[in-house]
Amino acid sequence: MSKHPKFYFSLRSPYSWLAFHDLLRDAPDVADAIDWAPFWEPDERNDQALKERGEQFPYVAMSRAKHLYILQDVARLAGARGLSVKWPVDREPVWEVPHLGYLVALRSGLGREYIAEVCSARWQHGRDICDRATVADIAARLGLDADEVSNAADDPDLRARGVELLMDVCRDGVFGVPFFVHRFTRFWGVDRLPDFVAHVRSKLAPAGALPEPVAHAASAEAGHEGGCG
Repeated sequence: MSKHPKFYFSLRSPYSWLAFHDLLRDAPDVADAIDWAPFWEPDERNDQALKERGEQFPYVAMSRAKHLYILQDVARLAGARGLSVKWPVDREPVWEVPHLGYLVALRSGLGREYIAEVCSARWQHGRDICDRATVADIAARLGLDADEVSNAADDPDLRARGVELLMDVCRDGVFGVPFFVHRFTRFWGVDRLPDFVAHVRSKLAPAGALPEPVAHAASAEAGHEGGCG
């Protein structure tokens, strides 16, 4: 169980992209006070590592009907935020490539910048973020070692760290993203982000753990904004 407020995001998920956008726009104080945790579907190697530790990754492939709905829903939600979407095509993706690359960026203090660049590449330019060349290009633009970031999935230590992060996903009961956790309290979906923000502020602000909130524009759309795997 997570003892600290945590935001589970996936570089694969359009709803995570929208939650990332809204969190930094509307609640930078909360963004600075919480833990950020990547969520991704493991490849065969990491899936086997989870099974050897008695866990199974909690993800179920979506139906065609849900996929078609998400195409429409995300375009609507992105448009309401003034964002454009260019849908990527995933061909035999290995999600360890971008997500373990994130760990290298995080270690260098550029975790959020990396997320922003990868999300932009995937959702606004339709690029394949499991292509190591794409990740290398992003790393170079951030001033990171392109080889280290793009080949993070080959690093045994980062692989082991990735398994621990996937174990956290299982322990925290994360079944889709974006997912927000604080002890026994959980919120799923970008439409639950305001509730999570209010929860974090109510729990941490009295202890002086949060800076003063900055006034930002309200979310452009108040309806259900979804979550996905």
